[in-house]
Amino acid sequence: MKKIDRVMKILDILQKKYPDARVTLNFADPLQLLIATILAAQCTDERVNVVTEDLFKKYRQAADYAEANLQTLEEEIRPTGFYHNKARSIINCCQMIVRKFNSQVPRTLEELASLPGVGRKTANIILGNAYGQQAIAVDTHVKRVTHRLGWAKSGDPDKIEFELMEVIPPNRWTRGGHQLVFHGRQICYAKKPKCSVCPVTKLCPKIGVREKE
Repeated sequence: MKKIDRVMKILDILQKKYPDARVTLNFADPLQLLIATILAAQCTDERVNVVTEDLFKKYRQAADYAEANLQTLEEEIRPTGFYHNKARSIINCCQMIVRKFNSQVPRTLEELASLPGVGRKTANIILGNAYGQQAIAVDTHVKRVTHRLGWAKSGDPDKIEFELMEVIPPNRWTRGGHQLVFHGRQICYAKKPKCSVCPVTKLCPKIGVREKE
């Protein structure tokens, strides 16, 4: 089977397995998703959602974060971990949004990635989920699953993004990315992946997976 045919077959199987796959951070607008994504670094989406429930009631616009007291914001986001760096990133990021982008979260990858604390992964999450564009966000699950499938080889998430753009059809970048994340969370674990119940096991070369796993 040709690689592209195998990729499409796997994507179709994942679509049936995870038809409702989506970003699991709660948000109502691009700014909320940006803040939640920054907070989600090294933290579960579930914990971020608990923190942002109150945070989003207090801070409603980019200017609110831009003018926030650093120590106060740190305490408000403390449960997400790494709160010193995250608070500074949020304030600096929103100050630039206010100053350079007329208080609106930008709509291009280049502009988003120019914001303090925002890399390609975060930018792609915003584009794909807040603005409805096609974008591949490479997190730890996408990296692990696509390595095992043989779709990507690089250890650099940014390079993996470009590798995946070559094999995944553009109209399935966002949706396919979510399904890869769900697959990594539910079946293709970092340790002891559940290959025996994996719906794509017959199509997966299981690169890097030890037999005892």
